[in-house]
Amino acid sequence: MAAQPPRPVGERSMGSPREAARAPARSPAWASTQASTPGAALAVQRESPESGLQEHYSNLCMEKSQKINPFILHILQEVDEEIKKGLAAGITLNIAGNNRLVPVERVTGEDFWILSKILKNCLYINGLDVGYNLLCDVGAYYAAKLLQKQLNLIYLNLMFNDIGPEGGELIAKVLHKNRTLKYLRMTGNKIENKGGMFFAAMLQINSSLEKLDLGDCDLGMQSVIAFATVLTRNQAIKAINLNRPILYGEQEESTVHVGRMLKENHCLVALHMCKHDIKNSGIQQLCDALYLNSSLRYLDVSCNKITHDGMVYLADVLKSNTTLEVIDLSFNRIENAGANYLSETLTSHNRSLKALSVVSNNIEGEGLVALSQSMKTNLTFSHIYIWGNKFDEATCVAYSDLIQMGCLKPDNTDVEPFVVDGRVYLAEVSNGLKKHYYWTSTYGESYDHSSNAGFALVPVGQRP
Repeated sequence: MAAQPPRPVGERSMGSPREAARAPARSPAWASTQASTPGAALAVQRESPESGLQEHYSNLCMEKSQKINPFILHILQEVDEEIKKGLAAGITLNIAGNNRLVPVERVTGEDFWILSKILKNCLYINGLDVGYNLLCDVGAYYAAKLLQKQLNLIYLNLMFNDIGPEGGELIAKVLHKNRTLKYLRMTGNKIENKGGMFFAAMLQINSSLEKLDLGDCDLGMQSVIAFATVLTRNQAIKAINLNRPILYGEQEESTVHVGRMLKENHCLVALHMCKHDIKNSGIQQLCDALYLNSSLRYLDVSCNKITHDGMVYLADVLKSNTTLEVIDLSFNRIENAGANYLSETLTSHNRSLKALSVVSNNIEGEGLVALSQSMKTNLTFSHIYIWGNKFDEATCVAYSDLIQMGCLKPDNTDVEPFVVDGRVYLAEVSNGLKKHYYWTSTYGESYDHSSNAGFALVPVGQRP
């Protein structure tokens, strides 16, 4: 039995975290037309939206003898201003700890205790981003309680909060009954194989969650296989991220089971298998499944060990597959031969692929030029990312011509041509399939399409 996370001073006991997760949600405090006691009437007045979230937060901190977090106070003040302007529908509360534009005091589990008490009755807030903070398992306990009581929340970002297996268990179990959450990010929380198994079990019951991100969570082979098994029957999940599990052995069992799942699952739209130690036999397993799959649109196999031999299987399946739109091959080793295989298919057969990333694949001039030629004849193929390869003069001229001819829009690639002494060179620009997956831009839009083209082209379960 998992140990109960400590509760902050002043929190009324609700038994174990498991009991808290099973407790029925209560109606909002201001939903009652009248209060039974003067004290209850005062509570209703304090929690009403007219009093303002900032004021409510300050009062609650004083009442519970909890230190006020100035960062939370600042964000709640901004939300109050939006509400006054009449923008109260569908607000995403962004309290991410990696915000570098304003002074940040990272949110602790105790801070989140107070915050959850406020948010449980805020029906106009349907998204919450508390990534890169210090919630730990204490915060996970209150996040589970919030999911139990706040029935309008469709997006929750808990990435990199030092949540462990016990905290993961609490969140997974409360999702057995939750029917509103669409997108959950647990990225970077070390829930390990134990926590992963609880999430896999949850997917056997939950029929509303559409996107689940468990990348960098130290999942084990057992939980990866469990997810593959569950997804053969789950008809709700549209996108899943299983990046960087902790795998041992050279048998590539994960790709065998995921391949079997893809043959039977016809609802999954996006699959992320970065850092799975996939080799050529692994990509063959996935490609064999794609002959039978008619739903997958986004395949991410970046940061693996795929070589040009693996591209034979991918190029062949692309000749008949008409659903794949985005493929991320970044940080593999397909070299010129692999690029040529893909180029031939994209030129003569495939008319469905829209975006391809071959960043840092040890491709030299010939292969890069071949891919550029595909874009001239294939009008569907609109996005390509090539930085980190070996650019010769022919490559630079080829991509400069593509941009000048309008075959390649500047926002749809990660290079930009410039001329020095009459010679064309390529410079890197901050565009890509998922540039802002881990971090937030310090200027401009954090979720603009040019930096996150993969999610823009295949928009599944995005934040509200």
